[in-house]
Amino acid sequence: MASTNDPFQFQEFEEAGNLLEANRDATTISIEDDDMPERQRNAAGFTPDVDDEDPHASDDKTELLSGQKKNAPFWTFEYYQRFFDIETHHVKERIIGSMLPWPGKNFIHVHLRRNPDLYGPFWICTTLVFALAISGNFSNFLLNLGKPDHKYSPQFGKVTIAATAIFSYAWFVPLALWGCLLWRNNKIMNLVSYSFMEIVCVYGYSLAIYIPAVVLWIIPFEWLRWCSIVVALCLSGSVLVMTFWPAVREDHPKVIAAIMSAIVLLNILLAVGCKAYFFSKPEAALSPAPSAALELTKAPSAT
Repeated sequence: MASTNDPFQFQEFEEAGNLLEANRDATTISIEDDDMPERQRNAAGFTPDVDDEDPHASDDKTELLSGQKKNAPFWTFEYYQRFFDIETHHVKERIIGSMLPWPGKNFIHVHLRRNPDLYGPFWICTTLVFALAISGNFSNFLLNLGKPDHKYSPQFGKVTIAATAIFSYAWFVPLALWGCLLWRNNKIMNLVSYSFMEIVCVYGYSLAIYIPAVVLWIIPFEWLRWCSIVVALCLSGSVLVMTFWPAVREDHPKVIAAIMSAIVLLNILLAVGCKAYFFSKPEAALSPAPSAALELTKAPSAT
């Protein structure tokens, strides 16, 4: 026969019962009561101040709960603020992915994941601008080092020219490409579409490989410069071709050839143009030719 004293049976503590008997007017609180904080505040005489509530905070809570967020207009700073909200390791992964493209890997699908940024492209373009200007001046200094008739003067105008070339390539070429893809997407509905910021992001990160190449151009060996240009062109061009090929492969063959050729040719034009302008040999025609100087010395004097 089971014992009547069940150890698992709820029993009221004697101490609590004694306290209640001693003070009949004491207030007891139940743990199961969910409105305990509000009742305590009401008993103490505190009433919530409705005027102190922030209406903007309630609006944000409503937007978050409903899953909708107001989009700021594109001419405001709030619109571009989200493109600079990115972690450092994500920028590092995208730079490495642009320098080491893998066959069959789409840069937008693998690295951007519908989250483009402008932080990485901006600093890559800015670094490339100063690398071009500084490396070009330093290369000119090394080339004329030891010449007594040469007076070195830094050419600060190269910074402006480099900035115009790099940022024009990083913004206007993606704008033209985005407009072309948008036009073709309206005609052929099954094409892959990219946003303008995604295209700008791809072009910005594709220029990262040119930074170490430009630093190598300081060494006054033409074969080394051209080898670095070819390597940079292959890596940068591979990122662009593998990224935009899915967006045009279902189009007309002539349109495919035109778009892909324009992407590759503009990339080549930028690299070769920067090398030819910033690292060209100084013209030897600034001083008189040796034959002309010899004729002047041998010319008979008039008597």
